[in-house]
Amino acid sequence: MIENFKINSSEIDKIKKISKEERNFRINNLNFFNEKGFPNKRQEDWKFSDLREIVQKNFKKLNVNKVNSKVKKINLIKDFDHNYIEVVNGELKSSNFKHEEKNKIKIKNFKNDNFLQESKDNPLICLNHALSDKGYHIEIEENYKFKKALIIYNLFTEDLKENILNSRNKIKIGKSSELHTIDLVINDSKYKFINNVYENIILENNAVYKNICIQNEKNDGYFHKFSKNKLASKSKYSSFIFPSGSKFNKLDLEFNLEGEDSECNLQSASFLNKDDHQEIKTKMNHLAPSCKSYQKVKNVLSSYGKGVYQGKIYVKDIAQKTNAYQLSKALLLSDNSEFNSKPELEIYADDVKCSHGATSGNVDEDSIYYLMTRGLNRKESVKLLIDGFLSEVVDMIKSNSIKKFVRSKLQGQIHGY
Repeated sequence: MIENFKINSSEIDKIKKISKEERNFRINNLNFFNEKGFPNKRQEDWKFSDLREIVQKNFKKLNVNKVNSKVKKINLIKDFDHNYIEVVNGELKSSNFKHEEKNKIKIKNFKNDNFLQESKDNPLICLNHALSDKGYHIEIEENYKFKKALIIYNLFTEDLKENILNSRNKIKIGKSSELHTIDLVINDSKYKFINNVYENIILENNAVYKNICIQNEKNDGYFHKFSKNKLASKSKYSSFIFPSGSKFNKLDLEFNLEGEDSECNLQSASFLNKDDHQEIKTKMNHLAPSCKSYQKVKNVLSSYGKGVYQGKIYVKDIAQKTNAYQLSKALLLSDNSEFNSKPELEIYADDVKCSHGATSGNVDEDSIYYLMTRGLNRKESVKLLIDGFLSEVVDMIKSNSIKKFVRSKLQGQIHGY
């Protein structure tokens, strides 16, 4: 059991090519993490996901030593044509933009820019600020629309065991440009480890960004991501999240709608069982007039699975004509499963349309009976109802080939029920 876990400042000295100013910034963040430790339920943002207790129960030790990022060739998806980058244990290894005009795309390794502007209230963010030294930075120039999707293959190698990985990624989409990405997690490790990511996404005027996040298969990884998203005027962001698969997964997503007529659409569907623990926490900040946001989170939980959704909509006083919607739904298959929902509205404008809701319940026995009278057994009937409940989100994906790929991954998880 881990108690009073602390990291020596000598780990920062191992990071190459940093200025004295950046080193001091990293030291201050590390000191904050060492003082606070892993977040626990006393902190409002972690009241349903006590990471300190989770780490103490599941890890005998933890280390921040560098890991070997060499890997054999990744098996690329054959279902549809795509561009790709390969990220191994958080480190950018290769990229291929064969379907695009390469002069319109910039990609490079991690760079800790504008670090002094970052906040310090989350110990895991501070840990990332202190130790992150790998990741990727993608920038799309103005007036360019990707012809094919970009798949980000996030591979975690089999030699990972009780490591803490810290990486930092940034995507910037220029004015009137468009990018579609698929974040695919492939975990070859049979052991437990922690992956801690800080992500920064910037959409300039009229930019469009569509993203899908999905796990290749079930694994024993413990994942945390903080994502900070900035939307300029008339930009559009949509995200489909299918986070089932990892043992622990918390997505802390902040969206700042800073330009008029910007739009954000976030939908999620997951199936959790066998002690899986997943949380999606969102903060949708409406900071300009005439912006729209839509959130729908659906969870199916069984066998001690635990799901959490914390969603806050904030509307600034100048953000008139705001249209914001938020809904979470949970289907509980077992008396041992648990779902916690905390929707919030904080509104300072008077000409707005905002709503939120949360529902949870058991599988409808009448529906099960109906399906069983049509020749299915009980387990097959429940699986069919689960698939129908989650498919509402999958069906919102426009590309038929990508929709088919996502559905196959999600159904593979459901059929493990």
